[in-house]
Amino acid sequence: MNRRELCVAMPFLALATSWAANDQTLTSTTFPFDELQKKEADGHTTRPVVNGKLSTGEHVEVHETTLAPGAMPHAPHRHKHSEFWLIREGTVELNINGQTHRLGPGGVGLATGNDLHGIKNVGDTPANYFVVAIGEMG
Repeated sequence: MNRRELCVAMPFLALATSWAANDQTLTSTTFPFDELQKKEADGHTTRPVVNGKLSTGEHVEVHETTLAPGAMPHAPHRHKHSEFWLIREGTVELNINGQTHRLGPGGVGLATGNDLHGIKNVGDTPANYFVVAIGEMG
């Protein structure tokens, strides 16, 4: 990762660190889309939805992302928790452990803990998806 990529990633690393530290117990509720706080960076917008523990003990973090054509939110990476991608709009390529998978609206991807993974918008329009992360964050 070069200096420019690191500078671009810094706000999201800080956000991920703050999400990772959240161990509040979640309760049943709703999250209207128009009330989610928007965070913008180079070529993408993220809306954190929820971050905490379920009453059954699993840690869960959910966020929504919109990627501009050709954009990636960050370089491929690994972590302890598993992540699902639920594609709403656009066309993305999800790379998991060196294998590339193309997904469109309604497609779902899963990278389990410690798998190398990354996502990129390979379409001509914005791509929009939700991420559901489950397990020990960090």
